[in-house]
Amino acid sequence: MSRLTSRFLVDLLLRRAAADGGFAAVLAAGDERAGAILVLCRDRSAPGPLLERRFAPSGGYVWDAVGPEDLADSQAQSAYVERRRSADPDLWVIELDIADAPRLVAEWGALA
Repeated sequence: MSRLTSRFLVDLLLRRAAADGGFAAVLAAGDERAGAILVLCRDRSAPGPLLERRFAPSGGYVWDAVGPEDLADSQAQSAYVERRRSADPDLWVIELDIADAPRLVAEWGALA
């Protein structure tokens, strides 16, 4: 069974956000085929969680909240993203600004 590429999944999220009246942008492009994906969630510019797609022991993928606990600390979130990018240059970083962004990520993640 073939696996969807990271680039395809990112493009799908960008289109899905636009279709739902939100905004999504690629802040950092990673490996086209197999790069990890980190989504910086915002709700109408209010800070939200950082969600990362990770491989689960069951064989599928899960979305975990990562990074600093204080969601309002944008400097701490930025620093976390920079540390992750320096450790993993194949990482995709997506900013998603839409009402209930984590819900959209969960729905989108279920497709992959």
